[in-house]
Amino acid sequence: MRAWRRVGRNTNDSKTVAEAIFILGLSLLLVAVSLTAVLVALVPAVQEIARAARSIDKLADTLSRDLPPTLDAIRLTGMEISDLTDDVSQGVQSASRIVEQVNQSVQSTRQTVRRTQVSTRSVWVGVKAAWDTWKRAGSYRLPPERQSLPQSPEGSSE
Repeated sequence: MRAWRRVGRNTNDSKTVAEAIFILGLSLLLVAVSLTAVLVALVPAVQEIARAARSIDKLADTLSRDLPPTLDAIRLTGMEISDLTDDVSQGVQSASRIVEQVNQSVQSTRQTVRRTQVSTRSVWVGVKAAWDTWKRAGSYRLPPERQSLPQSPEGSSE
């Protein structure tokens, strides 16, 4: 529609092209400066990443060298703890059986003591009855038919 315009005929068009080239050059310069700034900032970061990678490599070497013996020691300790737990469990069961036996012995002893108390009371009652009878026997006279039994002499001492 603007066919009547011809290239190079108008000075405004040449200014516009020059401005576009200037802006393009300026943009390229800014991109180059930005890339340079990024690269300058990236170099120390890459160096730190390389140091970290070396540290990780050393750590991996140390772990591969030291970790298996440590894991074996932990495994052995776990087995020893398991054995000790079994021993303690057996000890507790043994102690439980002993306590049960002691408890049975105490109950048996209590029953024996009760029987002994009953027997002692019976003997005591018997002795008391005998004593009372003996005391009464001193004041009791034998009937004449029983007096004919030989008696020991009163004045003789043996």
